[in-house]
Amino acid sequence: MRLRKIKNAQEKLLDFPGLVIQEPQQYLGKWEEIFGNDNEIYLEIGMGKGKFITLNAHLNPNINYLGLELSDSMVLKAAREIRFKNLKNLKLVNYDATNLRDLFTTNSISRIFLNFSDPWPKTRHEKRRLTSSYYLELYKYILVAGGIIEMKTDNRRLFEYSLLKFNEHAFKFLDVNLNLHETENSDIITTEYEEKFKSVNNTIFYMKVKK
Repeated sequence: MRLRKIKNAQEKLLDFPGLVIQEPQQYLGKWEEIFGNDNEIYLEIGMGKGKFITLNAHLNPNINYLGLELSDSMVLKAAREIRFKNLKNLKLVNYDATNLRDLFTTNSISRIFLNFSDPWPKTRHEKRRLTSSYYLELYKYILVAGGIIEMKTDNRRLFEYSLLKFNEHAFKFLDVNLNLHETENSDIITTEYEEKFKSVNNTIFYMKVKK
């Protein structure tokens, strides 16, 4: 589900001032100013077109949701689809997850979602994996005590790698599922990728860990 780069996407993001947060670094330690409350924050890293986080925000109005995405074209696509849903508890951020400490203080995020992240299969690209040691230390920094990470992927090698890394960094495993959609469960909120993979019977791996 690759999205063709949209011309002048950065400029067009300015058309969504209440939804897309410009210069998010200025809200380090001050996200309650954006949401207008101090409810806990759930963060999706690599939100794609926003289906997963949008439905979560709709179902859980007392939780604040942030969708983080590096691609400005993807954020623009998501913003166009979300803008009329009037979800006060959902904001989008066009930013590189490598620099999470620019956006969040320690103990500020309650839950992180990692949905179908790029597996970066080559060894030389290991640091880019969103479950590499580099990122897991970032997550431990921004997560509250007992904070949760949920991960879904169709890539078995990434899943196995992530199991080892979470264990190495002393996360506690709450759930490990080797075939999330083996039985139908209407409570599972799916992503765009997930729907595509389900339609061709790809196995979806899932895990939930706690800091």
